[in-house]
Amino acid sequence: MVAAADVPVRLSANASVTALESVDVRAQISATVKAVHIKEGQSVRRGDRLFSLDVRTEDANLGEAEAQVAKSRADLANAERNLQRQHELFKQKFISQTALDTVQNQVDSLRAQLAADMAAAESSRVARGFGDIVAPIAGRTGAVAVYPGSLVQPSGPPLVGITRIDPINVSFTLPERELGALQAAFATGPVTVTAHFDPPGQPALEGRLSFIDNSVDSASGTIRVKASFANPDGRLWPGMFVKVSLSPRTLGGALTVPAQAVQTGPEQKFLYAIGEDGKVKAVPVRVLLVQDGIALVEGAGVVAGMRVVLEGAQNLRPDSEVKEGGNETGNEPGQAKKKKDKS
Repeated sequence: MVAAADVPVRLSANASVTALESVDVRAQISATVKAVHIKEGQSVRRGDRLFSLDVRTEDANLGEAEAQVAKSRADLANAERNLQRQHELFKQKFISQTALDTVQNQVDSLRAQLAADMAAAESSRVARGFGDIVAPIAGRTGAVAVYPGSLVQPSGPPLVGITRIDPINVSFTLPERELGALQAAFATGPVTVTAHFDPPGQPALEGRLSFIDNSVDSASGTIRVKASFANPDGRLWPGMFVKVSLSPRTLGGALTVPAQAVQTGPEQKFLYAIGEDGKVKAVPVRVLLVQDGIALVEGAGVVAGMRVVLEGAQNLRPDSEVKEGGNETGNEPGQAKKKKDKS
C-alpha cells in the first residue's frame, strides 16, 4: 500500500580517519641529547617536557651577550654624563656647536649599540630556551628517534611525532547535489554523523559535522566534508577506514512503497495499482529515492492508501484480476495472486 510519511534522506559514504592535529617535533639548535623524558606511545599534555639538550655552549654565549650589554650600558652612562657637562660648557661659550654635536653623536651611537647588544642577548636567551623541548600539543607520541648522547640538528629528522586522537576527524565526500541541503542543515544546528565499523555488529559512534569544503571537485562532482568525533577510548585511529551515514534533510509527506512494488517497463517505471474491482492497472511513477527497502515515488496517479502489487507482478498485465495472498496459501499479506480463468 502507498503510504505518506516524513522520510529522512540518509547519505552514506566511505570515510578515512584523520588526526585533528599532528606535529613533528624537531630540534631548533645543534646539540646532543641530555635526557629523554617520554616513552613511545605515551600520552602527553601540551607543555610536557619531552627532551633535554646539552646547552653549555648556549649558556656561555648567553653569559657573553649579557656581559656585552653591561659594558655597553656603562659606556652609554659615561657618555651621557659627559654630554651633560658639554652642555654646561656650551652654555658658557667655552666649546663650539661642532664639539657638542660630536659628543651627542657619540651618545646616540652608544644607545644604538646597547639596543643591538640587548637584542643579541635576547637571541642567546631564546636559543638557550630551546634546550628544553616541550610538547606543542596534547596527544599520543609515536616512535622516538633519538637517545641520550644523540646529536640533533635543526635540519635533521624529527625527534618524535605527536598526534591528537581525541577528538578526531573523519573525512569523506558527498555528491555535489547534496550541497544545498547540507549547507542549510549545517547552518541551522548540529548535523549528526554516525560512524559504522567493520566487521558489522560493533557499536556505532556518533559525531558532528564540522567542515564543508569551499569548493566542489569538478573532476568527481563531489564536495569534501569532515565530522568531529569524541574518541576517549581510541576506537577511531588515524588512517583507518570507516563507513559513515548522515541525514541532512527530510522529505515531508513523501509517498512510499516497498521497493519490490516498483516495476520497470520499456519506457518508464510503474506500479500495478489494484482497483476496487480487483483488477490492476499500470500507474507510471518516478522514483526519487530508494533506501532500507522503501522507494519514494511520485506520479500523477499515485495517492496515499492506494493498494499495489508487491509480488507476482511478472505474471500480470493491465486489467488482470488479482486477489490478496493470505497465510492459508503460504503467501505473506500484501502479496497478490492472479485469478485463474474458469474453464
